[in-house]
Amino acid sequence: MTLKVGIVGAAWGGMAHLPAWRAVPGVEVTAICTSREETARAAAQKLGVERAFWDAHAMCRDPDIDIVDLGTRPNFRQPWLETALAHGKHVYNASPHAPGWEGAKAIDAAWQASGAVGVVDAFIEYVPAVRRQIELVHEGYIGTPIGGTCHLNISLFNRASKQFPYNWFARSDAGVSGLRNNGSHALYPLLAMLGPVEEVVADDRQVLSEWVYEDGERVTPETTDTGNALLRFANGPIVQLQAGWAMTMHDGWLLDIYGTHGRLVTRAPTFPSAQDCTLWGLRAQDKPNPHAPTDLSALDIPEAYRVDPDLAIDASFPIPPCFPMALAMQRMVAAIAGKGTAAPDFARALEVERCQEAMSRAQAERRWIALSEVV
Repeated sequence: MTLKVGIVGAAWGGMAHLPAWRAVPGVEVTAICTSREETARAAAQKLGVERAFWDAHAMCRDPDIDIVDLGTRPNFRQPWLETALAHGKHVYNASPHAPGWEGAKAIDAAWQASGAVGVVDAFIEYVPAVRRQIELVHEGYIGTPIGGTCHLNISLFNRASKQFPYNWFARSDAGVSGLRNNGSHALYPLLAMLGPVEEVVADDRQVLSEWVYEDGERVTPETTDTGNALLRFANGPIVQLQAGWAMTMHDGWLLDIYGTHGRLVTRAPTFPSAQDCTLWGLRAQDKPNPHAPTDLSALDIPEAYRVDPDLAIDASFPIPPCFPMALAMQRMVAAIAGKGTAAPDFARALEVERCQEAMSRAQAERRWIALSEVV
């Protein structure tokens, strides 16, 4: 049976999600939704999609749609998501998963009651270099994990553009921030690698007090843009997390993790993708002089991480996020068919949102917050 997909959002949805879905066998994208009839019809025609919607609730109720792919603002998405789950739809939901902790709990209750498959569009764990890094940690390459550093820093508004489709990131009611957005994307692979977080302490602040557009117009953002946190994982390691969208000359992605026997590092110049993220490592047994400067070696990534014979695209696809995204979608389709589990699923999303709430409380109360306090 072919699963029919409806996508809410024609910008990133049309550019990246649509080709990713089209690469997955057993799936057909049959509908696209925007906020206005004229843009929805234009998008459907341009993208070669059969049906146009300009009411997301209507798409989420439609009996001829099996999977709803929800983009745009977290505060917009929550009611659509609840409608979709109430009508038996499987959901591929953007990140951040929810506008806040209360919204996350409401989504979780709706998901638990639905029996549907829910997946979050947080695909870094499927990027070949990161996927291999996670696997090597699980195989014991670094021994017992001790600690590390994770950065996801980009420069979205240091030179603001009115053409950028996410200028609504300035709005405090949208449920976004540098730490919520980039920090959530970083937390998914960290949890996949190291397991649950036990407690956190955090600082979340705004460093860009205004955005200046090309024509000189200035906007005062209502959101924070730069977050720093310490994450203590239940199995022992402590990881420094820095995430935001306002770093001057941003350093992109870094996940540097070390243990009793070695160290593994993935790097990318911006948001990690299948094409630009590299893997480096070194084991203590391979370093003759433990006191000499450490030169990590580039590690080979098996071809199986770059090509999936069941997908119509591979890691060389010209839109870099599409391949890891398609891998997550493929696993979702398999889970719908009862073959395995989806990842990252809505249970993982709840834990990421719990971490986010703990970091928010840590910022407000200036103390370590145990995740067990967040209920």
